[in-house]
Amino acid sequence: MNSPLTHFDAHGQAHMVDVSGKTPTHRVATATGTIRMQPETLALIARGEAKKGDVIGIARIAAIQGAKRTADLVPLCHPLPITRVAVDFRLDEAASSVHCEATVETLGRTGVEMEALTAVQVGLLTIYDMCKAAEKGMVMTDIRLLEKRGGKSGDWLAQDQ
Repeated sequence: MNSPLTHFDAHGQAHMVDVSGKTPTHRVATATGTIRMQPETLALIARGEAKKGDVIGIARIAAIQGAKRTADLVPLCHPLPITRVAVDFRLDEAASSVHCEATVETLGRTGVEMEALTAVQVGLLTIYDMCKAAEKGMVMTDIRLLEKRGGKSGDWLAQDQ
């Protein structure tokens, strides 16, 4: 079996990719995502009046923790020595949403795309959790990789950047 999917062996069985032969390099990945909500819910976040406290501050910590715990959540991911996680949230009144962007870095043998994507998802899930008493219909959307740098496959940038 010859497949571009690296998490399957020659017999089609799932496995963790062997990265022992790779040279450690500086790797960076940035991901983004959005959570849409009613204007009233966004206003609670903006005013700091959500019942559970500082929504954005807690979501930032959760996103960082999510990046660090990716290998515990995604079965075939390698545990990585993450050197940096930066998370930014932007309130968008016009779209009644919160945008999250996470950048993760490492000096390692495999990339941090999954860690950046996990950080975004966990950050947005935390906003949902902290605001669900006010609104259950929030929608997480447009979660995607924006950019990755480093490694054997080189740099990649989303086409619509």
